[in-house]
Parts: sequence; structure tokens; C-alpha cells
Amino acid sequence: MSLFDRAVRLTLPITPRPLIRYFARRYVAGDTLADAVATVQRLSAEGCCATIDVLGESVTSRDLARAAVGEYLAVLDAIREHGLASNVSLKPTQMGLAIDEEFCRDNIAAILEKAHSQRIFVRIDMEDSPTTDATLRVYHSLIARFPRGTGIVLQARLRRTLADAVALGGSDVNIRLCKGIYLEPREIAYTERDIIRNNFMNVLEVLLSAGTYVGIATHDEWLVCQSLAMVRRLGLPPDRYEFQMLLGVDPQLRRIITSAGHRLRVYVPFGSHWYPYSVRRLRENPQIARVGLEAFLRGRVES
Repeated sequence: MSLFDRAVRLTLPITPRPLIRYFARRYVAGDTLADAVATVQRLSAEGCCATIDVLGESVTSRDLARAAVGEYLAVLDAIREHGLASNVSLKPTQMGLAIDEEFCRDNIAAILEKAHSQRIFVRIDMEDSPTTDATLRVYHSLIARFPRGTGIVLQARLRRTLADAVALGGSDVNIRLCKGIYLEPREIAYTERDIIRNNFMNVLEVLLSAGTYVGIATHDEWLVCQSLAMVRRLGLPPDRYEFQMLLGVDPQLRRIITSAGHRLRVYVPFGSHWYPYSVRRLRENPQIARVGLEAFLRGRVES
């Protein structure tokens, strides 16, 4: 880790919020649903589809969880009204998982009811390891009610993920596979980059071989290259997988993937709860701060 990267991670807790917002704003569509709609429309013109996410997590108030449900219902209306090539993604702790598991499940079910009637897919995101088992229980109960209407996320960083992939994989399943950004203890998670990469590819092979539709979520070009080789080796048609990337991260690689004829989905977060998301992005990739600093010194900010 470079001295710059180390310095960014060490100073994040005392960095003023306006400065964090400056560096991270290209990775968040904006504060409003209208901002997200405009971003998805711009990405669609580029040949990408999207996942809209209302920022928020670790909710401890039932009223706030219900408010988040209302925001997602508004997102579903906007997707239909504007004809957006987008689905949605939500976090269980935003829906009240830390309050009560049944309450969380019912909140997600309310979103799925409406999404199912509009044929909009809903992704249940995966958070840190203490929530993994509860998140999978919620997912299993909902996928039985809304087949093909919802999917889950697996993180290659976790040691348990290969076994989870074997248990979850199947022809009617939709899984996003990512490295994972939560810092976890070594006894439950891999910490070395090459091991995480290898586990990512092992999990991907298990899922694709089982007929699972996989969202290959990575900005690591080595993983993109290896994934493409696996897709070719397995003889998969383009409608059996997609690539996924975060808004604002490596748009050139994004264009390379789409120009080669592969489906690519961009994660488009928006909302007032931008701070925790931005801090995680900066902790995961301090180069975000370097790019922002260079833009500031040149007197320009990239959109």
C-alpha cells in the first residue's frame, strides 16, 4: 500500500464531509430521484443498463425503514414512467434487518409486490458478515414467493462463499458476484488480492456451470479478462451473464466491454445518505481521492 493510500485511509475519520463529497461526487448520481433518472438515461444512450439504489443502511428506526420502502416504490414508478433500462438494489439493514428480521422481510416483500407487477427485478444486496445468514434467510423466503423476481449477492472475499455458491446455484437463480468491500477478520475472509481473485473465478465457474445468471461485478481488468475466457470456454450466449460496474469507475473499461457486445449494468446510487457510501468507496480505493485532487489542482472536475 502506498503512503498516499495509507494516509487517505487513516485520515478519513477526521476528513470534513464537504471534502469527502467533493472527491466522491462522481460516484453518486445526486441527492434526488430526478438525478438518478437523468444518469440512467445518459448511461442508456451509451449502451448500458442500470441498477438504481437509494442510499441508506443500518437503519434502527421503523419509521425510517418504512420511509425507505416509500422511496423505492417511487423509484419503481419512475422506472416505468420513463421506460428506463434499470432494476433496483436494496440493503437489508436499510429495510430494518437490525430491528427485526420479519419486519425487514415484510418491507422487502412490499417492494417486490409492486416490482413483480411491473416486471422489474429487485436485487437484495449483501452487507458485512454478521448479516449474511439473516440476509440469505430473507432471500430464500422471498424467492419462493417471487420466482425470478429477486436475486442475491455473493462476496468472493468471504471463505464461506464457495460453499454458498454450490448451495445457491441453479438455472432459475440470479446472483451478483463481487469481491466485497467490507473489512472482515482473517478467520472468515481472505485478505490477499490474489487469493480473492482466485476465489472469485472459482465461484464464478461453479455458478455459470450450474446455469446461474451471474452479474460479474468487477473493475479488475484481470478478472474481466478471465471471466470472458470462461464465458467463451463454456459457450454461454450473451443473455446468460452480464458485467456490472459502479458509477464513475473506469468508464473506459465500461466502453470496452459494451463495444465488444457484452451487457453491462452500472450501479447508480442516489440520495441524501451519501456519506457512508462515499467513505467506503474511498477506503476501498484511495485512488478516488488522488484523481479528485489532480482535478482540483487543474481547476476542473470530471463528471
